[in-house]
Amino acid sequence: MCTGRLPVCTRCSTAWRSKSPVRLQKFLAEAGVASRRAAETLITQGRVQVNGMTVTTLGTKVGENDQVSVDGQAVKCREQLTYLMLHKPAGYITTVGDTHSRPTVMDLLPGISVRVYPVGRLDQATEGLLLLTNDGELTRCLLHPSHAVPKTYMVEVLGVPSSASLAELARGIWLEDGWTAPAEVGATTRTVAGMRFQLTIYEGKNRQIRRMCSHIGHKVIYLKRLSLGPLVLGNLERGAYRHLTGEEVAALYRAAGRNNSRGDE
Repeated sequence: MCTGRLPVCTRCSTAWRSKSPVRLQKFLAEAGVASRRAAETLITQGRVQVNGMTVTTLGTKVGENDQVSVDGQAVKCREQLTYLMLHKPAGYITTVGDTHSRPTVMDLLPGISVRVYPVGRLDQATEGLLLLTNDGELTRCLLHPSHAVPKTYMVEVLGVPSSASLAELARGIWLEDGWTAPAEVGATTRTVAGMRFQLTIYEGKNRQIRRMCSHIGHKVIYLKRLSLGPLVLGNLERGAYRHLTGEEVAALYRAAGRNNSRGDE
């Protein structure tokens, strides 16, 4: 489950700290030790030390020169969390690095100095919304099958699937790695080559939509992800990226079954 353990963050950078004092529970939450509420419990239980002294008073503030530890283990501030939405074009590999020197989605982020990672993947021929972040816990929760985060795609296939075939996509299809979860088929449009329709899935099997359509006898010739949970691609240009708003990040946390309160109260 993605309820979040209470580990002391040992993999994060000490380079980023708030320039003004912050509440101790916020510091612990931002460092990845625990949620804000769980951090408050750690404090009241007497498990948190500031500069070697046990602190049990909620609201205690710490600054950039204070040394914080939990159960005797030093807490280091992690790198500032970054959340990006990229409109991935076709032809790019969804990976941080490629041994065959093929273009990757990281090539589309020239202005980003923080190391971020794709949340899930879009295959080389697929375009559309790709989320990248360095928030590992959020990534794990978004990808966890129990949360069934919806992903909506625009699909174009060769030929015209029958109503029965589209209903089969919606009910679930047996693939070599098991049944697909029930999906939602949106409005259909005839094209020169066949048909376009929206398809919303709630899982992330490898090349799932292409295999589902192949199962009903139709080859996918165009595939674009339009949304991921609460995130919508909108009019973001192909190959462009943008930072998520605070509201979008909070919505992602809710979709992942978590509460991400970033205020200092």
